[in-house]
Amino acid sequence: MELINFTKANCRSCYKCLRSCPVKAIRIKNDQAKIVNERCVTCGQCLIVCPQNARHIKSDVYKIKSSIKSDKTVIAAVAPSFAGAFNLKSSGQFAAALKSLGFNKIFEVALGAEIVTELYKEYALSKNMKNYITTSCPSINYLINTYYPSLSKYLIPVDSPMIVLGKILKQKYENCFITFVGPCYSKKFESIDEDNVGIIDSVLTFDEIYKWLEEENIDITSLEPMNFDKSSKTFGKNFPIMGELKYELIKNKNFNYDFISADGVDKCMQLFQSMEENDISEVFVEAFACRGGCINGPAMPKNELDFFTRQRNVKKYIKENSTKNIPDYLNTDVNINFSKTFKTRTLCKTNFSQENISEVLKKMGKFSPKDELNCGVCGYNTCREKAQAVLDGMAEINMCIHYIRNKAESIANVVFETSPNAIFTLDEDFLIKDFNPASEKMFNIKYQDIIGKPICLIMDDSDFYKVKETKKNIIGRRIFFENQDLIVLENIIYLQKQCLFLAIINDITLEEKSKGELARVKEQTIDAAQKVIEKQMRVAQEIASLLGETTAETKVILTKLKALALGEVNENR
Repeated sequence: MELINFTKANCRSCYKCLRSCPVKAIRIKNDQAKIVNERCVTCGQCLIVCPQNARHIKSDVYKIKSSIKSDKTVIAAVAPSFAGAFNLKSSGQFAAALKSLGFNKIFEVALGAEIVTELYKEYALSKNMKNYITTSCPSINYLINTYYPSLSKYLIPVDSPMIVLGKILKQKYENCFITFVGPCYSKKFESIDEDNVGIIDSVLTFDEIYKWLEEENIDITSLEPMNFDKSSKTFGKNFPIMGELKYELIKNKNFNYDFISADGVDKCMQLFQSMEENDISEVFVEAFACRGGCINGPAMPKNELDFFTRQRNVKKYIKENSTKNIPDYLNTDVNINFSKTFKTRTLCKTNFSQENISEVLKKMGKFSPKDELNCGVCGYNTCREKAQAVLDGMAEINMCIHYIRNKAESIANVVFETSPNAIFTLDEDFLIKDFNPASEKMFNIKYQDIIGKPICLIMDDSDFYKVKETKKNIIGRRIFFENQDLIVLENIIYLQKQCLFLAIINDITLEEKSKGELARVKEQTIDAAQKVIEKQMRVAQEIASLLGETTAETKVILTKLKALALGEVNENR
């Protein structure tokens, strides 16, 4: 089930999520980031750093609201780090806030932490293991089972405080709906693990609580404090603060293991690597996926309190609400099974040959080791690691910013250097910043002689002033350069973001001259045609005149002949 990922519309190919992911569980395809569930350890760091707020997190708020309207007993199981999540005047204000949202009962998960601590101690003192690793952080469990399976045997087989408390509450309240409230996205995944289904019904992060309170117009700092339905003793509340577990373990003098507290997935990976290689052994490891422990979880309200303020507030809460009562397991049968079975996850990852990797590197323009900058901008620590990811279908070649830059620069340079048009740029003071070879030829001046000089030295600058004042570009304006005997089309474009003027001058002199020559030929042709027409008209007139004269003479002769003939006829009668 996909509980967390990125929205397609907002993802902008910045690769910040990939850079923050310690296990590189993010696939980039068509410039879109997507979390690969099989590789993910659900630490949520990628969601914290996303600058475009492209986070997609499945929320259980609707399901919780529906349960509140039902006849179920709706219970909130609150992680002790709540005291650092909100700027409260009293810790009881958080209980009051949850009550105002509709929860019937409020319990501290620290109650489960008390039991887990006791079970840790019992297991560590009764077994003779080479190492021990705490298992309250789901992300650490996923990390070991996926990337360090040989260490799985050192995971203490005990449920997390959330699951322990959930099991107790499910037994105590027959018709209940339990919501875990905390700073962690990984708890959403833990709640739907095969072995945990039906124990925790929903997970609500502190960030979601913050937004829900805003929607309901509830000011948490103005609420009258209320008591939790059940509170824990001091060391249960200490659970989210790294290093505190040590003081519960060292009370027993027979426990001779070194205690190591590791926070942050990257630091935990270093530790686990050393343990795999047997550089470190006989240790009891308290592991947190988040730097600084649970009080620095990824689902803390945004822009609320900094880490040190949260830490101070949690410690203040512990001090003011400490008790030395022996945990009574909520008056519930203590024979509940709190054991946990861990299953390793098979990660399909191919190790490609150096030849395959070299082929990808060449496609990225990296032909020798000196080309491998290993800058990490793409999200991978080395260029070879990136090449491996490309072969594995997790990355794309164009994620390399140097590859893209070199490609863009090479194309731009080719266009700039080989264009038949004069191309140059000016700053806002109309000083020439760049000048291509076609410009040198057109204006008959060398690059080194004009660079940094005002444009008025080679052409009228009034059009540049006009563009600067009006912010309207000039496109295709016909100009005659008398000194160069040039006819050109002038294009001036103002690049506002760069504060530059881009000028592109098209030489149309030959074209214009060709047009003039063609016009002259047409004119001559018309003149010649006119003369021919006039000559033909004169000839026609002359012919008509001659035809007129001969016709008249013929008529006179024929008339005389007719009269003569008629006279002869009359005489004979």
